[in-house]
Amino acid sequence: MNVRRTNVQQCAGPKDRGWLGAGWLLAMVVAVLTLAAERARAEVTLPRLFGDHMVLQRDCQLPVWGKAEPGEAVRVELAGHEASTRAGDDGRWSVRLPALKAGGPHKLTVRGKNEIVLNDVLIGEVWVCSGQSNMEWSMRRGLINVEKERAAANDPQLRLFHVKRAKADKPADDVEGQWQLCTPETVFDFSAVAYFFGRHLRKHLGVPVGLIESAWGGTPAEYWTPLEMFENDPSLYEVPDDPRSKKVMQTPSVLFNGMIAPLIPYAIRGVIWYQGENNVPRGAQYGKLFSAMIEGWRHAWGEGDFPFLYVQIAPWNYSRNKNPAASEGAALVRQGQLETLRLPNTAMVVTTDIGDVNDIHPRNKQEVGRRLGLAARAIAYGEQVVYSGPLPRSLEVRDGRAIVRFDHVDGRLVAKEGALREFEIAGPDGKFVPAEAEIVGDTVVVHADGVSQPVAVRMGWRDVAEPNLFNAEGLPASPFRLSVETTR
Repeated sequence: MNVRRTNVQQCAGPKDRGWLGAGWLLAMVVAVLTLAAERARAEVTLPRLFGDHMVLQRDCQLPVWGKAEPGEAVRVELAGHEASTRAGDDGRWSVRLPALKAGGPHKLTVRGKNEIVLNDVLIGEVWVCSGQSNMEWSMRRGLINVEKERAAANDPQLRLFHVKRAKADKPADDVEGQWQLCTPETVFDFSAVAYFFGRHLRKHLGVPVGLIESAWGGTPAEYWTPLEMFENDPSLYEVPDDPRSKKVMQTPSVLFNGMIAPLIPYAIRGVIWYQGENNVPRGAQYGKLFSAMIEGWRHAWGEGDFPFLYVQIAPWNYSRNKNPAASEGAALVRQGQLETLRLPNTAMVVTTDIGDVNDIHPRNKQEVGRRLGLAARAIAYGEQVVYSGPLPRSLEVRDGRAIVRFDHVDGRLVAKEGALREFEIAGPDGKFVPAEAEIVGDTVVVHADGVSQPVAVRMGWRDVAEPNLFNAEGLPASPFRLSVETTR
């Protein structure tokens, strides 16, 4: 019996000690990992939009937000100012710092159970730059005088943040990206339109400028529109009966959720936008949709009607694919963009003179950026500059002729390269025919044989339209369709 017990002890003893040793080690590993996880949860964190070299918006309250352990005290300090709060039950916290004048560099410090210090923080002007491929288009992909432009792109007071492409079914918490100083290396893959816009602001405002590029080529406006706008207006779901349009509406809002919502409520001056080409098959709906998108962004930011400046799509053969829905889709998109100007603090850049009918991606991004800069100086900063070409205001019929009056004449109307072209007129039957047009003061008088009772006029109503009506500052008139009824 004793021998048997001894044998058992000898067999079981070492096994027991081995099991206890492995269990002790496993317990220690679990404890360490648990402690690390708890510590990670307890640490104060910031979204990636907050980082070294960032630009914060001048002259307005500055939201700063992040995550921490529920109930954790958080203190934020910047330029001699501080704000304190506690993380909520969900671990989220946010504060608002007081408005600051342009300048820097400063340090932004966030303290909880840990400390985060962000260096080289500037106070200046911040703009979100969004849309599809013409906004996303970089110097690397081709540009007029690209090597000269790249070599000159060296401005440490111009900062760039490139949001990585991301889709999300619901509003995301964060984006991927980081702030960088503008150099020939960093600008090469950044939005060219955004860069030239920022360069224009730097030249004329003389303050730091931060550009947040959040764009994705080949995307429709539906993807960028907050879901609540569709819920508030079900008619926005109505699309042409074709597979591509139906696919678009299977996943609305995915880019707003993934690439815009995480930026909110970062303080910004406004938005520049270049998109619309992908909505040509649904052109008739674009004006209503685009207006809803802008209103949705403004509502989400909660900062009122901030400036929203956008580019009208350029001439190109959009209906080359023989899609019947696109037969006049480009003209309808342009009309929708024109009508969106009814929203406050909006401006539109017309590109009929700087497009390329053989390339949907015109290479003259410099002028697009400059014109957006002019619009910003007028709309956002109140400068008395000419920023728009002629825009149709009213239509009057007199003695069988249609008289179109314009805003933004700025001295006089000009017909470049000969007589006015791209004008059409319609009688009571609604059929448009080519028309003769001439400038009379700040109006254009339009008429055609066989149309004795005009009811509507349109200009540039083609995919590849390149009308030649300008103002004295050399800015082109927008294509348009105007009827007697719409001006009563």
